[in-house]
Amino acid sequence: MDFHEDKVDEMTLALMYLVTHGDKYGSRAWKGFDWGTMDRPQEKGYISDPKSKARSVVMTDEGFQLSKELFQTYFEIPK
Repeated sequence: MDFHEDKVDEMTLALMYLVTHGDKYGSRAWKGFDWGTMDRPQEKGYISDPKSKARSVVMTDEGFQLSKELFQTYFEIPK
């Protein structure tokens, strides 16, 4: 099936914001997405390598900020 990878990547980053938590390394997000989908944000410098044994990935400051902005854009209910 053909699909818009950029749109999938945006939704993935937006949903990663829901499962983000902080630790001594910064912001981490659980990695429950398909490997191809996780590879693209890593290639763009938004997250650490998803192919580690860890159950989560480290998000870069830029990746975390973009994740938050995308979540707000697509899912936040205006007040």
